[in-house]
Parts: sequence; structure tokens; C-alpha cells
Amino acid sequence: MIGTRQLRGKNRQRKGVGSMRNFILFLFIGMSIVLVACNKETDTTQKEEEPEEVVEEEAFENVYPLTGIGTNDPVDNRIVGVMVNNHGNARPQTGLSKADIVFEILAEGMITRFLALYQSEQPEMVGPVRSAREYYFDLANRYGALYIYHGAATFVNDMLDNRGIDHIDGAQYDNDGHLFKRESFRVAPHNSYLLLNNVYDVATDLGYEVKADHDALPFLAEEEVDAITGDNAAHIEIVYSDNPLEIVEYVYDATAEIYTRYNDSEMTVELDTNEPIQVDNVFIVETHHEVIDDAGRRAVDMNAGGNAYLIQKGKVQQLQWENRDGKIVPVKDGEVVGFVPGKTWINVVPTNPGMEESVTISGQ
Repeated sequence: MIGTRQLRGKNRQRKGVGSMRNFILFLFIGMSIVLVACNKETDTTQKEEEPEEVVEEEAFENVYPLTGIGTNDPVDNRIVGVMVNNHGNARPQTGLSKADIVFEILAEGMITRFLALYQSEQPEMVGPVRSAREYYFDLANRYGALYIYHGAATFVNDMLDNRGIDHIDGAQYDNDGHLFKRESFRVAPHNSYLLLNNVYDVATDLGYEVKADHDALPFLAEEEVDAITGDNAAHIEIVYSDNPLEIVEYVYDATAEIYTRYNDSEMTVELDTNEPIQVDNVFIVETHHEVIDDAGRRAVDMNAGGNAYLIQKGKVQQLQWENRDGKIVPVKDGEVVGFVPGKTWINVVPTNPGMEESVTISGQ
């Protein structure tokens, strides 16, 4: 009995020691869990209290006057305005994707012609180049541009000379290989191309200024771009003529936030690269047109102002256009409305039949 009691006593001692060890172990584990939880809570609190990193916009030394895009390069090269052919036999054209602004206006008949203004980008070649019209060279002059064309009626050349407008007529440099080049894959008058890289050299020889301090157009700040309002504008159709067919369309890409241009159901692209012509602003302005001769030439009023649509970032605003300091700008309630930084196409349409009949804007 004594031996049994001694054994039971030893077992009780062992059990007591084991229980104590287990208690200490559980206590240690519990304290560790509490400490880890506290550390996590502290880390989370610290993370929540840390201020967000502020990303500053890059500051640029200069802004391109016709696009509103910042750059550290000089922006004092003079604007070059080129008359670009839009006859069906002249498509696809070359160099239009590099133009900062393009005016599209009816020339003779129901065919439109472009005045492409180059300043921030200068492609090697532009064309086909076509003849001059008064309202085109007047616009070019207002923007301070060198005016480049190929051929004109005698009275038009006389107006250019008499008004002192800096101009270069491709007819005087026809296929010289330095300023103008005739391409063999097209026939005249749809095959004359300007070698834009050499314009400043020729202009200097003619005594024209090739440097200029151009005033910038009005542009929206980033937060203003984000706040653009208006009706949805996913598809724009401008009917200059339905017989013969002369229809312009712009289709909005909501992902890229840009408009792609079409002419007579064909995407407008660069001849050599097939690159689509895409723009940030579509500005449609309505004004008086008048046929002035048997050849179908027109006078187009680019002074009086009138109704307009400004289409940006998938939205359309119905407003007015005005000629302010020579520039064609959108105006709402007497205040100038800014363009989205980037490329702009300005489509000029006649008051008869008017924008309501010739322009269709839909949300899809």
C-alpha cells in the first residue's frame, strides 16, 4: 500500500507540473496573439494615417499655340497653311494627320477643300495641293500663316499681291523636286505634293519671316476637360451634298476619347501608312455662302459669326462662333469656350439648307 500511495503521489506531482507547463504555454500563446493583433492594428492605423502621394503635373516651358499641348521645345516656327485637295481622285491624302487645325469648306461645285495649318508637327510631304480661294487665304492670313497653294485665277493672285499676304504658288515651282513634286500614281491636278521641310528655306529666299510669336487659342485645363457637359455625340454626319455624294462623318471612340473622320463612308487615312485621321475637337460653323461666277467659285463669310456645334469628348454643345482677333472660336453666353488640347477640324457649312438639315448628331 505504501508503494502504491508513493506512486500515486508521484503521478499527482507529475500531473501538477504538466498542468502548470500547459498553463504557461497557453498563456504565452495567448499573449503572442494579442501582441500580433496589436501590431497589425498599429500598422493599419499608420498606413491609414500616411498621406497620399501627390503626383504633380509635368511643367513645360512652352505651349503649342494651335494645339494647347505643352513642350520644352521652341514654338516660334511660323504656321504654314496648305491648300489640300479633297476630290475623290485625291484621296487618301498625305500629311493631314500632322495638321494642328484643318478647315473644311466648299470650293467649287459641292466638293470641299482643306486649309491645313501646320505648326507643332511638320510632315515631310503634304498633298495633293490645289488652287487658292479668297476665303482660304484670308483665314491663313488671320492665323499668321505662310499660305501655300498650287495655281489660282489671275484675279486671286492679284489679291494676294495687293493685300501683301505672304504666299507661295506651287505653279512657279511645279515639279522642281525641291518644293513641289509630281507623283506618277495620280494625274493632274491631283498629283502635286508639297515638300514641307523646304518651305522655310524658300520663304526666307522670298523675304518672308519664318519665325513668329503666335498667340495661343483658348484651351481647357484638365479639370475643365473632365467637366465637359452636353448631349451625347457618338456619331456626327455632315451632308455637303447627297448628289453627288459628299458626306463627312466623325465616329467617337469612347476608350481613346477621340473622333475618327470618314468621307463618303470611307475612313480618312494617310496614304502611305493607312493611319486614320483622328481629332479631339470637331467644330461645325454655319455661315453665308454665295456663288460668284460661272466656274462655281464662292464667297464665304468668315466674319459675321453664327450658329455652331462644338463636339468634344463624346459631348456636343450648341453655341455660337465668332471671329475674334481673326480666329474662329466657339462662344457661349458671350464667353469664349476653350478647345480640348489636341487636333481640331473646323467644318464650315452653308446657312442654306442650314445646320439643322445638313448636320445630324446622335448618341450612338
